[in-house]
Amino acid sequence: MTAVSPAGTPGAPPRVPVSTYRLQLGPDLTFDDAARQVPYLASLGVTHLYLSPVLQAAPGSTHGYDVVDHTRISDELGGREGLGRLAAAARDAGLGMVLDVVPNHMAVPTPAWHNRALWSVLEEGSDSPYARWFDVDWSAGEGAVLMPVLGARLGDVLAAGELVLDEVEVPGTPGPRRVLRYYDHVFPVRAGTEDLPLAELVERQHYRLAYWRVGDEELNYRRFFDVGSLVAVRVEDEEVFDATHALVLDLVTSGVVDGLRIDHPDGLADPAQYLQRLADRTDGAWVVVEKILAGEEQVPPDWATVGTTGYDVAWRLQQLFVDPGGRSGLDAVMTRLTGAPPGGLGALVEEAKREVVAGPLYAEVHRLTDLAAAVCHDDPRLRDHTWRGLHQCLRELLVAFDRYRAYVVPGTPPRHEAVRAVEEAAERARAHLDPQRAETLAVVVDLVLGREVGSAGRRREARRDELVVRFQQVCGAVTAKGVEDTAFYRWTELVSLCEVGGEPDRFSLGAHDWHAFAQRFAALTPHALTAGSTHDTKRGEDTRAALGVLSEDAGAWSRLVDEVRAATAPYRGVLVDGLAENLLWQTVAGTWLPDATTPDDAPDGTSEAAIAPDRLVDYLRKALREAKVATSWTSPDEAYEEAVAELARRALADPAVTGAFARWAREHREELRAASLGITLTRLTAPGVADVYQGAESYAPTLVDPDNRRPVDVDDLTDRLARLDGGAPARTLADEKLLVTARALRVRRALAAAFVGDGAGYAPVASSTPCALAFARTAPAGTPTGDPATADASGGDRTDDASVAHVVTVATRLAGTVDRLGGWRDHVVALPAGTGAWVDVLTGREHPAGTVRVADLLTDLPVALLVAPGSAASAAATGEGAAATGEGAP
Repeated sequence: MTAVSPAGTPGAPPRVPVSTYRLQLGPDLTFDDAARQVPYLASLGVTHLYLSPVLQAAPGSTHGYDVVDHTRISDELGGREGLGRLAAAARDAGLGMVLDVVPNHMAVPTPAWHNRALWSVLEEGSDSPYARWFDVDWSAGEGAVLMPVLGARLGDVLAAGELVLDEVEVPGTPGPRRVLRYYDHVFPVRAGTEDLPLAELVERQHYRLAYWRVGDEELNYRRFFDVGSLVAVRVEDEEVFDATHALVLDLVTSGVVDGLRIDHPDGLADPAQYLQRLADRTDGAWVVVEKILAGEEQVPPDWATVGTTGYDVAWRLQQLFVDPGGRSGLDAVMTRLTGAPPGGLGALVEEAKREVVAGPLYAEVHRLTDLAAAVCHDDPRLRDHTWRGLHQCLRELLVAFDRYRAYVVPGTPPRHEAVRAVEEAAERARAHLDPQRAETLAVVVDLVLGREVGSAGRRREARRDELVVRFQQVCGAVTAKGVEDTAFYRWTELVSLCEVGGEPDRFSLGAHDWHAFAQRFAALTPHALTAGSTHDTKRGEDTRAALGVLSEDAGAWSRLVDEVRAATAPYRGVLVDGLAENLLWQTVAGTWLPDATTPDDAPDGTSEAAIAPDRLVDYLRKALREAKVATSWTSPDEAYEEAVAELARRALADPAVTGAFARWAREHREELRAASLGITLTRLTAPGVADVYQGAESYAPTLVDPDNRRPVDVDDLTDRLARLDGGAPARTLADEKLLVTARALRVRRALAAAFVGDGAGYAPVASSTPCALAFARTAPAGTPTGDPATADASGGDRTDDASVAHVVTVATRLAGTVDRLGGWRDHVVALPAGTGAWVDVLTGREHPAGTVRVADLLTDLPVALLVAPGSAASAAATGEGAAATGEGAP
């Protein structure tokens, strides 16, 4: 076991993080800025900083996922020296670091020379030493890489004189260079073409400049989903892997970084191969993957990873605190405003995926069809399967697929789960095809599964292997763009459920379902990440918690919607549709600050509790463009967007509207309090490595990026945490959440073996009511925990399988139901024996083991976190155990 150092003491962090804190680095948060936060984060109780990407990104990047140079640490963040200073500050405080890595794509920056590898390809074409880096179809587009960056068609651009030959200094190359310039875009000029007439010069390059709309139909390089400014990287090539990962691997092997988060591995040709190569190069470092699991899907067993980044936990926790009885009422509101979509969410998802394969991803589907047609053309037994038939079958199979990919590896027999996923999708696809296409569909299924089909022995061929891989890569893009980025913005029954990786059709989850999931999680992926908010979530955890409360009083919510619609009718423009309205009202409710004042005499009706108008308008614009119903990114309807913005701004200045939402917040504050604190404590003590997104340790109702990347006031958090540790009472829900977060993280750190150690377990604790969720975190008897009060008398040498409960969590579910039933009354929780007694580190109250009334447990807060009284964990949780050292994971 590796010791975990408490706040303020030096020492090596554990190999497996006990908890992480996500820092979204950027212009407002450099390495040195982050280093100044280290004392606070150590005091908060985390064991590892979790950094967003740190490699050199495109100019003006605010997130780091648009890498341009894998050999450099971002100059804007502070370079290698700045990262070293941050690492040293973290180590001095006993903290480790986890790094976000982007293997799937690089940026197509402006100007292009910022990406030297891409610049070389544009200059030298397939002869470039970097040509193997990028997934370019050199047989298409006459061997020229399509660059769809023009604001008009090429002929019009040339006629207008907007494309010019220029001479500039290109970093990394000697002397001035002749280039083609289109406003801020700069491209190299192929050697020997400098003196040609401009129109001919343009035609002779290794790239083809084109109108930006051409990209969706003729693009000949693989990109990140439908983002043409992000070009895919072929890390399946070992030389490319080594070149793009040398710096990251050095950071790990030199001890600067302790673990890695892998961005979007589903985009890779062979995720299992990539992860195994990473494990081999890092001696099995802790690695989590950003992987969306559909339904009960599990991470493929051959992946060298501890598990996912936690979307599967986040949606289940959200639904655990949603009242199933509210669904019909919320559905009625959606139907009243937007009309009931025939077939519900399933039909809406199908419609969105059809739009995606016919629109922004048409080029990818077309290329996939060309590949399948070439395979069939090369085999006399398959030659009569036409391009059109193959296209129809591939299109329907992609639409019918219910997950990101099937993980078929050329030359390897596919797993049963992969075969079942493809065949079940084919069965759904068959219903949408002419019966005459049945044979073609069967061929397509065999091809994407890598089976022998057609002439005997025709199985392992380059094109067939490529088809296997490319189908899965396109499948993931269709699912992401169709479901996450389209359908989930159109379905407004309860928008908090439409989250990345979410399952909105499940609506609500029962306590027994949660316990079963948590036990399975503890058994299969005990060191995976559990996140509440991420940089990708459409709404922060507190916004989702507040929206979940709508389900607890759907009737009152329906009346509130009618009330605010009547109030806004005089100024609600005719262009505003029901989708925008339902999204608007739920967003206001989800972001309302429960403890802010609402001055009755404000002349303009504004309220401190309401979201700032600019934040709301920016969010609505983004959400409605993603929905692609009345407006979109590629065809924005300015009149529609302005009508929605006008409604939002005037509503937030209307006393009738703000008064209605203030009343809702006041009347449902206890439900929100229970949901926010309950979700927080359950997640921080559930199986897995607990992650806290920056600022989310306090109540912070955020929205989709860039809203969730706003600077965090760490000085205020530091002062408030010190005040709470000094014994001052929590004044607001934000204080209460900070208290719960800090004490849960400190308990994790002090009793790490019970959370991420060998044999750490999860056991449901009996309760007489499903509204009191209770569970214990256990460790095998005799496991060292650094806690004298719970150590085995044998000195920690016991090896028997009996487990001992070290921590008990109790949380209120559905506080509205509890209130309607007259409170907790005689309901009880059966606290485990073994410690003699338990102390709630959130309140200091002691409780005996055995049957305890829920009302006694939850007198002060709607949650309780119980450890042995007088233990090191108890002292550490309240900030008194600075000298205590717990035990980490192996």
